[in-house]
Amino acid sequence: MTDGPPRPPAGNMRAIRWLTYLMFFMFAMTTDSVGVIIPRVIAEFRLSMTAAGALHYGSMTAIAIAGLGLGFLADRFGRKRTIVLGLATFMASAFLFPLAGSFAGILALIVAAGAAIGIFKTGALALIGDISRNSVEHTTTMNLVEGFFGVGAIVGPLVVTELVAAGVSWRWLYVVAGALCAALTLIAVAVRYPPAAARGAPPPGRSGGGSLRLLQDPYALGFSLAAMTYVAVECAIYVWMPTLLAGYRGAGDAVVPYALPLFFALRAGGRFLGAWLLARTDWSGAVALCGTAILGCFAGSLAGGVRAAIVLLPLSGLFTSIIYPTLNSKGIGCFPPAAHGRVAGFILFFTCAGAALGPLAMGAVSDAYGGARYGFVLATGFAALLAAGLGANWFLKPAHARLARFGIAP
Repeated sequence: MTDGPPRPPAGNMRAIRWLTYLMFFMFAMTTDSVGVIIPRVIAEFRLSMTAAGALHYGSMTAIAIAGLGLGFLADRFGRKRTIVLGLATFMASAFLFPLAGSFAGILALIVAAGAAIGIFKTGALALIGDISRNSVEHTTTMNLVEGFFGVGAIVGPLVVTELVAAGVSWRWLYVVAGALCAALTLIAVAVRYPPAAARGAPPPGRSGGGSLRLLQDPYALGFSLAAMTYVAVECAIYVWMPTLLAGYRGAGDAVVPYALPLFFALRAGGRFLGAWLLARTDWSGAVALCGTAILGCFAGSLAGGVRAAIVLLPLSGLFTSIIYPTLNSKGIGCFPPAAHGRVAGFILFFTCAGAALGPLAMGAVSDAYGGARYGFVLATGFAALLAAGLGANWFLKPAHARLARFGIAP
């Protein structure tokens, strides 16, 4: 992330950036559409909610395992080969969706697509380090990438809605994503990649081995656990908020159908705004402030009931916007570029674990106590834990010395 090896021409660098942005846009179209796909699958195959939910858990588990087990590919075989492998695998599975006539077949393709995402995402995250000249540029780019992810999360459900309204199967969402993936694969093959920076060496006995050895590193583990907690909070919204608001009648009930799209819209817009904010303020203070605001939204929703939740839970999207990409950026930045793929995969594993286990725990609590509100009590606990951790990070600044060690201004 410092000036060093010659970089490709400016036009080529723009192509690399757009390739990265659109990869995240593409996979968000599919993974964040699961909420509108599951009811269709339940009706088509007469499944229980638990069984149909495997579409979400299967995808997240595949991404997690690929991130942890295959994160080394970007470091050992290069960013280009890793990204092309992941994109080609995703494209092949996407084009097979219209042929899937059973739930088992659909689930197998979901898992294959998830594994592909885990491969090309770790390559893309490592590539961001190669194209960023300093810490500010790295964190800003990460937020822009997640901004495009947020837009994809809006577009995907809209595409499913339009397909169903036209009498077309939701499976064709994956064909649309596959067509975009085919174009991205061609770009990934043709574009000239910058050389991976060679700044620094892995900490002795820590990051020089496989991904599992990162469990010994407090920075890798700390940022990964923070990301896991954040994702559990975010998933509480897009997995269970519709259930919490279902059936509400009263002031503001006209907003209920738009609550989830509003959350995604604020999350996407907030990430573009966050890229601007983080270029001008200290990152640890910014995420601590946002974490506190999220806790306020969740606590206010519990105190004010569903009427307050209609406003406050979607509003939390504005504050969730910068936390994950910033934690991801700084967690990766605590290591030399030679380890970025492995570290990205390690953080991705914990991210997907939070995405699977958080909603699962909320569902179990809700079933045990008789309502979605009780699941949100648990989610508020997650939000409190997140806010406390981000506040401690702001006060103690434990990673600043490590970031500086690898030539990154914290």
